[in-house]
Amino acid sequence: MIYLDNAATTYPKPKSVYKNVMDAMTKYGANPGRGSHAMAIEGARVIYETRELLAELFNLDDPMKVILTFNATDGLNMAIKGILRPGDHVVTTAMEHNSVLRPIKELENIGVENTIVSCSHEGKINVQDIEAAIKTNTRMVVTTHVSNLTGTIFPIEKIGEMCKRRNVLYLVDGSQSAGVLEIDMQKQHIDFLAVPGHKGLLGPQGTGALLINSDAEIKELKEGGTGSESSNPHQPNFYPDKLEAGTHNLPGIAGLNAGLKYILNKGTKSILSHEKSILETFINEMRKNPKIVIYGPEDINDRSGVVPVNIAGMDSSEVAYILDTEYNIAVRPGLHCAPLAHKTIGTENIGAVRFGIGPFTKRSDVIAAVKALNEISER
Repeated sequence: MIYLDNAATTYPKPKSVYKNVMDAMTKYGANPGRGSHAMAIEGARVIYETRELLAELFNLDDPMKVILTFNATDGLNMAIKGILRPGDHVVTTAMEHNSVLRPIKELENIGVENTIVSCSHEGKINVQDIEAAIKTNTRMVVTTHVSNLTGTIFPIEKIGEMCKRRNVLYLVDGSQSAGVLEIDMQKQHIDFLAVPGHKGLLGPQGTGALLINSDAEIKELKEGGTGSESSNPHQPNFYPDKLEAGTHNLPGIAGLNAGLKYILNKGTKSILSHEKSILETFINEMRKNPKIVIYGPEDINDRSGVVPVNIAGMDSSEVAYILDTEYNIAVRPGLHCAPLAHKTIGTENIGAVRFGIGPFTKRSDVIAAVKALNEISER
């Protein structure tokens, strides 16, 4: 199969990821942080090292403020629902994934206001529009770094600078950028960063992190065993235990550990350069066919390797089905859990076929995809 669904989950992973997962299952598959025997200690060591690797990659001072989660959605819910209180106001954008929009809309039920800032038809955001939406009770701004629909890159450093100047917390959804684009929590003034382990960080599904670069108090969403302060009937009030109740996904975290080491060794600049080169070939070849509609920024420098397209007169699900069954090409059709983003680019009624380029995508993969699209468009 030609796998071009990397915006959902990257595949394949580095071989070291698979090895680490199996080692965690077969060599030290005990309960980390809950025992004093060698296997439990080794599991705890791997978990702490993974916190250090995440802190290093995103320039966070304290590894203990790296909260290990089950995906980016988990981290986004922790930050949004753990920070915002009745009477607060939150600002977000029309290009957000439902993992941002749904928690925010849910908080309307307890009296948290929200403003959703419109974007251009290319999915671009105007920082001034975000600032204009800030009110006296605005507590937080939440934006994606890269749209999961159009691949549009948001100016997070400028947004972060504005938030710092206005004394508003800034939460970034790094689902489509972590492991590919540079993310520096200090330089870009990011208070909270939610990342999935299974996308650009090249780890297994069921992994992720929320990185905390703020003294703002986050209320835990669940309580339970932590292996610490076991005699205390209340949840510990220190990180990471405060937000990490229950047994960790040790095999997944071990795999994520290997993915992070691969990225730190390879360098995000090298990964981005490869993906940009493949992206440029893909878009330039598709532009030769007037029946293929390409959405997102015209300038390739304003976008990442996420490319939504449609073939004029065809349903996106039908195109994806043909690509899968006749050409053995994996893509993602539909609304991509981002309904407002589709409304922004005018595809809310037809969806789009999303191609996701990854670090192991080859030039021949996208050439084959264009050839398939050209043949389908001739039907």
